[in-house]
Amino acid sequence: MRALLLAALVAASLVPVPAAASASPSLAEAAQRTGRYFGTAVTAGKLADPVYAGILDREFDVVTPENEMKLDATQPQQGRFVFTAADRIVDHALQRGKRVRGHTLLWHSGQPGWLNNLGGTALRAAMLDHVTQVVAHYRGRVHSWDVVNEAFADGTTGRRRDSNFQRTGDDWIEAAFRAARAADPGATLCYNDYNVENRAHAKTQAVLRMVRDFRARGVPIDCVGVQSHFAGGNPVPADFEATLRDFAALGVDVQLTELDVEGAGATQAQGFRRVAQACLAVPRCTGITVWGIRDTDSWRASGTPLLFDGAGDPKPAYHAVLHALHCGRTG
Repeated sequence: MRALLLAALVAASLVPVPAAASASPSLAEAAQRTGRYFGTAVTAGKLADPVYAGILDREFDVVTPENEMKLDATQPQQGRFVFTAADRIVDHALQRGKRVRGHTLLWHSGQPGWLNNLGGTALRAAMLDHVTQVVAHYRGRVHSWDVVNEAFADGTTGRRRDSNFQRTGDDWIEAAFRAARAADPGATLCYNDYNVENRAHAKTQAVLRMVRDFRARGVPIDCVGVQSHFAGGNPVPADFEATLRDFAALGVDVQLTELDVEGAGATQAQGFRRVAQACLAVPRCTGITVWGIRDTDSWRASGTPLLFDGAGDPKPAYHAVLHALHCGRTG
């Protein structure tokens, strides 16, 4: 009898147990089944935190450096490029089979002091050199670039933000995209902005006009990044899906690039669910990036706007997103 029991135990130990049967898919795995990615913004200094890095490595397949690729970080002095912190994030991602979104090449904020002392042709030359040098450094390693970030003022009917770059000429955005394409022909080039989630807003229409014009004239723009920062006073608009469709209809991809939803419980979960469902309903919405991992990592931590709480535990919003990815638009 003992021999028979021992044989039975050995046989049972040899029966394979599929991994899928014992573990739920991650956000990235669930998104990949829909042909999309699910990413997050990352800070280099937190990669040593085992909880932070553990969630990053398990749940996300696209990584965006939160601040490490901005102009003041990568070129603190004219002609002196520093990639140490950004390289750490890129290396961490690529070593684990993840892709990288570059954020951001040109922005009216986050600029080093030396840039503010330039003007005219000197500023234009420095601007284009920065785009060329940074994109070339990451050629073949960065999947998508936010080439230009937040160039339109809120409420505008077409006037671009009064920034130093704007004062080099109305074609500065176009020039930046052309320089980025020359530096890495294989990268996806995006224009990124906030408050463009509602198609009725003048700012949204201004960005649509720019993209339509660029596409008509062959300016190399591949993507529009819709930041998607939502809160109680700025909820997910009823026409969010329609807005994504408007951009996609121009022949560009749409990426939700900085998603967070302030709130808690079922209300927050419903906001995240609506965003995921809108992206799933638009074939050219290629992926979602949340702007941080845990609530305590967020730039607006007091609003607890992310999918994991400060301890790293998944919130109802996390499960709502997973359910939406599993079930599609009507899930």
